[in-house]
Amino acid sequence: MDSWGEVNDALQDVTNKPDEPVADNHDDDDEQMPAEVDKPARNPRDAGWTEPVPFRYETWTNKDFTGWASAAARYEWKDEYGDVGPRNDELEKQLFGGEFMSRAGHRFEDLKQSREPEPYSVSIESELKLQAIATFDDAGLHPVLRQNLELCMYVWPTAIQCYTIPALKEGRDVIGIAQTGSGKTGAFLIPILSKLMGKAKKLAAARPNIAEGWNPKEHAVTAEPLVLIVCPTRELANQIFDDARRLCYRSMLRPCVVYGGAPGGLQREELQKGCDILIGTPGRILDFMRQPRVLSLRRVRYTVIDEADELLQADWEADFNKLMAGGDLNEDSDHRYLMFSASFNKDCRKLAAKFLSKDYVRIRISRPGSVVQHIHQEVLWVDGHRKKEALYDLLVDLRPTRTLIFVNSKKDVDFIDDYLFNHGLPTTSMHGDRLQQEREDAIRSFRTAQCPIMITTGVSARGLDIVNIMHVINFDLPRAAQGGITEYMHRIGRTARIGNEGLATSFYNDRDEELAPDLVKLLMESNQPIPEFLESFRPSEAKLSFDDDTTDSEAEDAKEDNNGAWAPDSDDDEKGDNNNEGDDAPWG
Repeated sequence: MDSWGEVNDALQDVTNKPDEPVADNHDDDDEQMPAEVDKPARNPRDAGWTEPVPFRYETWTNKDFTGWASAAARYEWKDEYGDVGPRNDELEKQLFGGEFMSRAGHRFEDLKQSREPEPYSVSIESELKLQAIATFDDAGLHPVLRQNLELCMYVWPTAIQCYTIPALKEGRDVIGIAQTGSGKTGAFLIPILSKLMGKAKKLAAARPNIAEGWNPKEHAVTAEPLVLIVCPTRELANQIFDDARRLCYRSMLRPCVVYGGAPGGLQREELQKGCDILIGTPGRILDFMRQPRVLSLRRVRYTVIDEADELLQADWEADFNKLMAGGDLNEDSDHRYLMFSASFNKDCRKLAAKFLSKDYVRIRISRPGSVVQHIHQEVLWVDGHRKKEALYDLLVDLRPTRTLIFVNSKKDVDFIDDYLFNHGLPTTSMHGDRLQQEREDAIRSFRTAQCPIMITTGVSARGLDIVNIMHVINFDLPRAAQGGITEYMHRIGRTARIGNEGLATSFYNDRDEELAPDLVKLLMESNQPIPEFLESFRPSEAKLSFDDDTTDSEAEDAKEDNNGAWAPDSDDDEKGDNNNEGDDAPWG
């Protein structure tokens, strides 16, 4: 296809080198590629791809497996420590020294300051005149957290961080809306953890000194977290947990994560060792809330709903009330509520307002539902019966790089995974019907580039932050029932994170016509090329109009001082699978 050259040029622009060679774990004596496979003439090895890694079924029959993401090492506080714990070189290397930890890219400046001639807008809806910070040093952060930010190599705050940090410092509830990959997790973790670090000894519940030994029958306590963070997917929960492990390093704040699919007993044991920061999916959190000797939310000071529009649905208000209330015993007027997402429509906003204080701050970075400018978007016409071959051609013709492929059904995930694997490509895959152990293994294999191609459903569209995802492919564009253009925005947002560049390639044909008008407008807004077959959907009006949550008052706000400046001159679970399944299903 003639468009392949354009895609290849775009990928060359966003990659400086191909992914690192993958260790050859292919056991020739154990697994052989079927001789009957009709393999195309080009060999993926000649294109630079490594050998596919065979699936080891015996791995999932091991009942003694303990390598769950929820059991990952964290800094364990000892009673004899003063205000700051000593360094732990081994843990520090694990938390901060990994080559697979996300780093800011050369386009990071775009996330923290205005760009000409197309500046990103900042809209603040608040009775309070926020004084945004320009640097982390302006934020008055706790010294331990400031040091941890340096270890994370967080040099400058992004726009959403510039405004959220002072909003929380003023004790306000917050709705934060910002593009994918713009630092929303840091926007709520940084100010919350900073405020708690100086008060942890006073506010935190009693806990066992597990450094001296741990016997659950003797030492178990009821977990009484100070922070509750709720998110829609297991993978996002684990990701926030990893960020919390880094930012809580050398403090007495102890993070825990709970989610469906993994053994509840292991998660219960971690909670009973003490928990100050609880991250989880709604189903599993509610399950533990029904066990008052395991979890109590009476001490919660901060409740955060991440990817809030995914969770803000109309049929779960009773369960949502339980979480937002922080438990029946919490009557603390200092309880703060925060909601974050890249998209946040009017209906979600109205529902959220029922739970937020009247003086909440709403921070909107650029248009809700927009994408960062440094995602190169290519839309290619591919007839339905040719999509498998076109996908193989695309992967083999382009330089090898970590690639995420989205399809619209679990069945097609398995089908495309088998097709590419049998044609010699190093793939892994994930969807909502997989065992949790399989899901975590797929993420681990993809993150480490052991399997640098992952096929998945929309379950991976939100929040997933894996370093060096240079290419996102929409094998299937999302249908209206799967979120339409909002789902598209979240999918391609898995690349080009925190100032890096990336490529998003989408296969399009007549079946995708319902998405075409919104897709064209998004391409135009992002200054991306419009293919000839989409020209008929180009809007006739001179100014683009979007069905987002911008209000008349915000349009006036856009004329105020905040407009055009990202920072001042002186940053479950299974909606993508089209069903609510398992105990992570949102509020089920």
